[in-house]
Amino acid sequence: MEYKGSEAYDHEKFFTDYLKRRHREESPNNIIERPVIVELMGDVTGEYILDLGCGDAGFGRELFQQGCSSYEGVEGSANMVEIAREMLNETNGKVHHSSMETWDFPEARYDKVVSRLALHYLAELGPVFKQVNKSLKANGKFIFSVQHPILTSSIKSASHSSQRQNWIVDEYFHVGKRVEPWIEKEVVKYHRTVEEYFKLLKSEGFSIDEIRECSPQKENFKSEEEYLRRMRIPLFLVFSCSKSAV
Repeated sequence: MEYKGSEAYDHEKFFTDYLKRRHREESPNNIIERPVIVELMGDVTGEYILDLGCGDAGFGRELFQQGCSSYEGVEGSANMVEIAREMLNETNGKVHHSSMETWDFPEARYDKVVSRLALHYLAELGPVFKQVNKSLKANGKFIFSVQHPILTSSIKSASHSSQRQNWIVDEYFHVGKRVEPWIEKEVVKYHRTVEEYFKLLKSEGFSIDEIRECSPQKENFKSEEEYLRRMRIPLFLVFSCSKSAV
């Protein structure tokens, strides 16, 4: 059975296994992707922030600790929404149980929109990018990460051990659906080239300020072996974009 979007997280065993994996000590999300996202977000004091595919909203809690005034998350999984609302207890944060594709984006509300490793699950990005642009204030920022296209191009490497010593890059310019084995399920993702992401953003009115590939920083690793392994290929691709003031 193929799981699309957030569907897999409402399968109880997958959900439990995912949380264990996500919060392990040397999760690449925490020690490779997160530092880049935090850097690009910059000072959030007093800001209104929207998080697309917010998961458990742990990042939202961090943003409140850093001084943001308002945080809203959009999340399609009922299981994730439940723990996200618990995570934001005693804050004014909100989590909307909705897919990104069907959520009603407000106009010119947010200073920053962020999305961490969620957009590669969407079949059509253009309409979501358009809605993000609409929801940002003038000069607002859109910062998001996706799984690196080197990884999404071919699922052959994903079929092997996580401690593999080489990676297969194939069908790179054939954008579209991929079905990847992940945590004992088959999860649907959508492969896009770097060029495709760039073109989609430009077509929806964004200026691309930075593109980052999240080079691992040695000081974030306890294991030298793990650091050297993670230096071999990029896992993440991050865009930092601005909405035109016009």
